[in-house]
Amino acid sequence: MDQLQLDGMPRRLFVCTPSKLSAFAECPRRYRMAYLDRPAPPKGPPWAHNSLGSSVHNALRAWWDEPLARRTPTRAAHLVRLLWITDGWRDAEQSASWRERAAEMIGRYVATLDPSREPRAVERQVAARTERLALSGRVDRLDDRDGELVVVDYKTGRRPPTDDDARTSQALALYALAVSRTLRRPCWRVELHHLPTGTVAGAEHDEASLRRHLGRAEALADDAERAGEALRSGTGPDTAFPPQPSRLCSWCDYRRHCLEGRAAAPDREPWDAVADREPG
Repeated sequence: MDQLQLDGMPRRLFVCTPSKLSAFAECPRRYRMAYLDRPAPPKGPPWAHNSLGSSVHNALRAWWDEPLARRTPTRAAHLVRLLWITDGWRDAEQSASWRERAAEMIGRYVATLDPSREPRAVERQVAARTERLALSGRVDRLDDRDGELVVVDYKTGRRPPTDDDARTSQALALYALAVSRTLRRPCWRVELHHLPTGTVAGAEHDEASLRRHLGRAEALADDAERAGEALRSGTGPDTAFPPQPSRLCSWCDYRRHCLEGRAAAPDREPWDAVADREPG
């Protein structure tokens, strides 16, 4: 049962991650299904592109856990093969083909790294409390470069990111804020590392830019909370949390439960995002 908000009591914090805020911004209905409906509606099948991303993230985490002498491109490629996730692929042949492509990709990427330069953290959980949010998230890698903390986020998508992508990323800005609060040290620089091409997109934040990102995040939290209050007060779920159809509906885990989403974008097979990048 929801607790009553009494006069004079501190306002309850909105508990969130960057992905939770992003879900509400992209589609309130998807947010409701993912975070409020209980039991949650069944999701669709797993996506191959998510399996690809998880596989290479897991391999890079394991590579940094290796003794220094074993941090080689060959070992990185082998770790991809060991930790490969087979969910969502069209068949065993496609899965094996992408496993080898991913192994080659990660081998190339780690060849650009100095294996003796230990990250400050890998897959680190960070958190921060503001007057409005109880924020948490997991940072792919946190570098300490001559005293400067740098948030590194790995990307495996089709399009190489730009510096503008890094600058405008609310998730990266909130990670930088949470890193600063967790480690009690300033963190201004954020980077997107595109593993297929080796592209590094970066941005330097300051107090003003982080404050702007935080303000937008808190505004999203306010909107999400008002929608939840309306739902609990008897407003219909589709009125409180309306759908926001777009081309992204093709990739929604809750597509089967959304007539507007199915009308807005075509059905996709679980492997379509990677099939578009296959030779021929």
